[in-house]
Amino acid sequence: MTLNERWLLPEGIDELMPEQAAQLEQLRRQLIDRMQSWGYQLVFPPLVEYLDSLLTGTGKTLDLQTFKLTDQLSGRLMGIRADITPQVARIAAHKLRGQDDVLRLCYIGNILHTLPQGQGTSRNPIQMGAEIYGHAGTESDMEIVQLMFDALALSGIEADLLLDLGHVGIYRGLARQANLTAEQEQALFTALQRKALPEIETLLTDYQLSADCHAMLLALAELNGSTAILQKAKTVLAPASDDVQQALNALQTMVNLLEQRLPHLAINIDLAELRGYHYHTGVVFSAYQAGSSQAIAMGGRYDDIGKDFGHAQPATGFSLDLK
Repeated sequence: MTLNERWLLPEGIDELMPEQAAQLEQLRRQLIDRMQSWGYQLVFPPLVEYLDSLLTGTGKTLDLQTFKLTDQLSGRLMGIRADITPQVARIAAHKLRGQDDVLRLCYIGNILHTLPQGQGTSRNPIQMGAEIYGHAGTESDMEIVQLMFDALALSGIEADLLLDLGHVGIYRGLARQANLTAEQEQALFTALQRKALPEIETLLTDYQLSADCHAMLLALAELNGSTAILQKAKTVLAPASDDVQQALNALQTMVNLLEQRLPHLAINIDLAELRGYHYHTGVVFSAYQAGSSQAIAMGGRYDDIGKDFGHAQPATGFSLDLK
């Protein structure tokens, strides 16, 4: 290694120069003030925790993204956080349990990924986010989406924005109705993420499902577009179980609220949008800028997180990379 190479940063790890650092710090302070004005309490979870805690609940999907090390004091395995959301859920379940029926928390902090999440993305983002605990209705999902777009506007990002909206309960309910095994559900899930219609058709044929289940699962890949697609979805998925119908109704309620409160926002419905499928339980959403395939903010409902931490409670939230 040459002398010059010694000072190279690892691939995907970046640093901010004075002008960028000053701009980010000013924005950080503004965002904290704004979230607190909405009634969100600020928390600062630690950079490292025991791995058992970091990978509880939502964190289970973060195993490959988490740097691991041994604690020299206890000998136990620790992890450097790859996402702050599970930490905030732990705080809500244990440290702040019973303080309020509905708890609003926000945070800003560094995280570290073993691999970049997308082409050209940083492995050491600064994650900002907000969570609501203790409220199961669509109204709290709507509040989180409004706060997310308020934060983006404060950051200077408000033109040509698109909200991509889905609900993981639709696929989960159809998979349950079709009696798919865990392996079948995962294989079909993977194909749906790519919207690979020939592969989806082959899998469904191999599974030998009923005609209704086959047709409904096949349709998911093409049930995306403007909010009008929900009417088509209600027709195509008419034979679906009650939990699927409830998920469709929740999406329609969400769209109605969005049209009232964010009337100029472009909305895309995608019933095959299953990001975070293994921990989200309801509405999921992502914000995009026109011409970009990389989400700039994302979130959704994850009601099972409280149970994973020993205190069952509904939860919804969003996060973004401040950098």
